Amino acid sequence: MRIAVIGAGVVGVTTAFSLARRGHDVIVIERHAASAEETSRGNAGQRSYGYVYPWASPAMLKKALPWLVKADGPLKMSLPPSPWTLQFLLATWRLAKTPGLFEANKRAMLRLGAYSRQCFLDLEESLSLDFDGDHAGLIDLASDAATADGLKASTGLLDELGIDAQWLSPAQVYDYEPGLQGDAPLFGALRMAHDGTGDCQQFTRALVEQCRVRGVEFRWHTEVTSAVSDSGRVRHVTIRPATQAVAQIKGASDEQEETLEADAFVLCAGCESRTLGERLGLRLPIYPVKGYSLTAPIVDAAKAPRSTVIDDRYKVVATRLGNRLRATGFVELAEFDRNIPLSRLTTIRKAIESRFPGVADLEQAKSWTGFRPMMPDGPPAIGRARQQNLFINTGHGTFGWTLSAASAELTGQLIDGERPAVDLAAFRPLRFER
Repeated sequence: MRIAVIGAGVVGVTTAFSLARRGHDVIVIERHAASAEETSRGNAGQRSYGYVYPWASPAMLKKALPWLVKADGPLKMSLPPSPWTLQFLLATWRLAKTPGLFEANKRAMLRLGAYSRQCFLDLEESLSLDFDGDHAGLIDLASDAATADGLKASTGLLDELGIDAQWLSPAQVYDYEPGLQGDAPLFGALRMAHDGTGDCQQFTRALVEQCRVRGVEFRWHTEVTSAVSDSGRVRHVTIRPATQAVAQIKGASDEQEETLEADAFVLCAGCESRTLGERLGLRLPIYPVKGYSLTAPIVDAAKAPRSTVIDDRYKVVATRLGNRLRATGFVELAEFDRNIPLSRLTTIRKAIESRFPGVADLEQAKSWTGFRPMMPDGPPAIGRARQQNLFINTGHGTFGWTLSAASAELTGQLIDGERPAVDLAAFRPLRFER
């Protein structure tokens, strides 16, 4: 079967690999000149299979205002908020207030995370991929008694789902992470024993080479401009060089446009999936939730985290990637504003120094900002659209790296008419259709 995958971030490339491994003829369309140039480029580096949760959280509603007004708070919003931002917040508020929805979605996402871990292990065992990957666990710190109680309460669901999690005393935390030598308070931590790490961009680009070995064609610097559907199927999409987008607005000709036909199409375009979905007749209310990261060379390996450590005060994630430290933070609602305020980076540095003083040369850190494709409720969109041959695999929010291997395999199962390995009811792409 000839299948066109739109988007070459980690989700698109894992999908392309899964489909090629199943014997399909795959072409990938990407508007950038290389893979993993957007959200996959500088994310937290954590593959937090046991630490996935929905965006629309009743607990977050209670914390949102204090976080917004606190200078170092993890939630930020451009003021005045745009109509798009307000629409997204209103949808989030409504969904967070829906009885039982958060619990059902969290359960579904944890099951998807557990399956993704299996899929990643299969990839790593069968392929030689160099991306500073590991599966040494994740530790979520508690700096006060209330946070500790909340983390302890979460272990019930994890135990029920067979996810290996344990509560650690402060002494046990230091045993697992001896580099935690800062003066920040510590009441204990929740450890996800089998969560993973890795450089998402390096992984994606290594997998591109494996895709090429299997005959996958990549069309770089190419964008989808329109689609034609009839009789319940997408007949073709129109593509053109992405550099022509600006010229086209100025009145350039359509000579470089071409028609791309395929037996099936898979939308994996991250935040761009909202606009592309509209061209395909689909409503995907994805919002670009902004985040920031610093990647710095480790100068003292003994002071570095062994895996992923989450500071609950700043919601800053510290992840070891070989001889580098990746520190990531903030959830910001500012549409596609790519500006990097110095105050955001200062907060991330402060969080790292309070937990891992002297670990890395933060003056040499490379900064990044990117946009996580967030659905108003939180679960990604995975499944068939209204058109029989259009499949959706997008909207993973902050967990694209974590869930990519699973959602790729599930997409392959759906295209081949197999029963999905995970119940996809919570991930239906059409759940926001009017």
